[in-house]
Amino acid sequence: MTIPKVLTIAGSDTSGGAGIQADLKTFQELNVYGMTALTCIVTMNPERWSHNVTPMSAELLESQLDTVLNGIGVASAKTGMLSTVEIIDAVARKIEERPLQHFVVDPVMICKGENEVLNPDTAEAILEKLVPKATVVTPNLFEASQLAKTAPIHTVEDMKEAAVKIHALGAKHVVIKGGGKLLHEKAVDLIYDGQEFELLESERIETNYIHGAGCTFSAAITAELAKGANVRTAVQNAKAFVTTAIRHGFPINSFVGPTLHAAQRLYRD
Repeated sequence: MTIPKVLTIAGSDTSGGAGIQADLKTFQELNVYGMTALTCIVTMNPERWSHNVTPMSAELLESQLDTVLNGIGVASAKTGMLSTVEIIDAVARKIEERPLQHFVVDPVMICKGENEVLNPDTAEAILEKLVPKATVVTPNLFEASQLAKTAPIHTVEDMKEAAVKIHALGAKHVVIKGGGKLLHEKAVDLIYDGQEFELLESERIETNYIHGAGCTFSAAITAELAKGANVRTAVQNAKAFVTTAIRHGFPINSFVGPTLHAAQRLYRD
């Protein structure tokens, strides 16, 4: 039996809901073989649930990437949290050495407040060095406004404006995740391929248990591309997968609740 091989280049979420943990659970559920290149370790203060990010060295990341890209090979790969400019540089170098058939960039940005990136240098490096290499880039509303350098996004028209600007940076396809935060009666995501816009709508699910939803969505796109789906189909399948995972999200403590990655298999709703 052959199984598509995929790679996540992302951080470790110690609580298990996001990062490489979410990616690997998604890969398993979607029948692809997942591998990892760890960029950082995220831990939480048990009393306040504040986050601490400890980066890997760029040299260690490059060794991980060599192991997978040169030693095994992949059908597709994705990024998640890339916590330093040096790490972003390392990812860009390795992808230039061994170009990928499908590369999904989830431009995770740690922010302070609603409209300010904690490390602007990493946001600029993602924009300059990784977005132009992307088959698909999957920003949320905040990340899309940062990449496109627009005002905060509140409407579908705002999403379209940002998508055009991000596509002009070199990404082949832009998928902006509106989710439940957009001023819209549905949970809306937008696909733009440089020519046409497509809105993907699903029910708005009123829940706080959405930790890792963005990672799960981009990982599902990565898995579907590896199995041979075109981008449009991959995004549609990923949206269905993450919507079901959100619908069956659950709390793990008093602070946070993740999506349920096994929900599509367990409930088929």
